[in-house]
Amino acid sequence: MANILLVEDDSNVRLLVSTRLKQRYTVFSAPNGENALSIMRTQSIDLIITDIMMPGMDGYAFVEKVHAMGLNTPVIMLTAKDAITDKGHGFAVGCDDYLTKPVDFQELIWRIDAILRRCKISNEGKIVIGDMVVDQASQTITRGGETIDLTSKEFQLLFLLLSYPGKIFTKDNILDSVWGYTSESDESTVRTHVNRLRKRFENFPEFEICTIRGVGYKAVIKK
Repeated sequence: MANILLVEDDSNVRLLVSTRLKQRYTVFSAPNGENALSIMRTQSIDLIITDIMMPGMDGYAFVEKVHAMGLNTPVIMLTAKDAITDKGHGFAVGCDDYLTKPVDFQELIWRIDAILRRCKISNEGKIVIGDMVVDQASQTITRGGETIDLTSKEFQLLFLLLSYPGKIFTKDNILDSVWGYTSESDESTVRTHVNRLRKRFENFPEFEICTIRGVGYKAVIKK
């Protein structure tokens, strides 16, 4: 179970959010940045949810302190400040996501799970879906003892899509991420590689690659 640190000076909001999140995660809470930093010195924290407007150390300064400690713990800012400049400041100091109050708890949980999934993939370099393991380090895919061989570009494309299931990637997104900004490859290259992957994995129940007409592609996890 993931360890979540909630930093919120409003005791009522802190209690409400903690109570809802404790149904899925282990939750530590703090009324300010200083207390939160003390918790982080003794507890392993997987994700931080922090308010911005707090007495003493505000949320921006708190995130900067976390990074100064050499920690790369992902951060969601949960605040009433919804101006684009406030969001820009949040991302500039290193937050990973930004939600405005009043909070939609289902959306918050979706975002927490998405960030934790990306961090797990980033740290381990592996995607596990059912019996299938996609290993970035060795660029191999195994399932039930069988190894599926792909070209380097096919693997990179599949790893990109499976790292963000449900996210739509345009053909330009894919070209830049897999082939690079300076590549002379075009949209037909992407289409060819997607078709190869579909053929290779057409009998796999774990996922499918869907075409979003006029936009691009996404991976859909089926089990």
